[in-house]
Amino acid sequence: MAKLSKVYYSISEVAELTVLEPHVLRYWETEFSTLRPLKNRGGNRAYRQKDIKQIFMIKKLLYHDRYTIEGARRQIAKASNSSLEQLELSFEEIHALDLMRSVREELRKVVELVDELPGEVTKPGARISQRKSVGSGGSRTAGRGKGGH
Repeated sequence: MAKLSKVYYSISEVAELTVLEPHVLRYWETEFSTLRPLKNRGGNRAYRQKDIKQIFMIKKLLYHDRYTIEGARRQIAKASNSSLEQLELSFEEIHALDLMRSVREELRKVVELVDELPGEVTKPGARISQRKSVGSGGSRTAGRGKGGH
């Protein structure tokens, strides 16, 4: 992800940058007193770099560290400036965490789809045994049970 280059960002730009919906950003403004973007003459939010860093910190606390809103508020309140820097993640780290969460969710969906398949599905690592059948049919797969020989 690119470094921030502008002085002010609109809510849609911040939403795209942080991978959050605009309504989430507006809600967080009501819950976190430290998150107060400026408003221009038209009343539109103008986020500064410090606001965006704050959003990334809140996102990390809520989504990755699994704090409640109250717990995240307490973490921010009790943190000194030096420990606030430790709470912050770079854009690349946040992006990587988001990507890992997305992959994990997609894998869960794949597992659910596999579980819904009809019939018996061989799990990875399970052995499939094959026996030759005596008779006119030639060879065929006989058993697919768990831990077969």
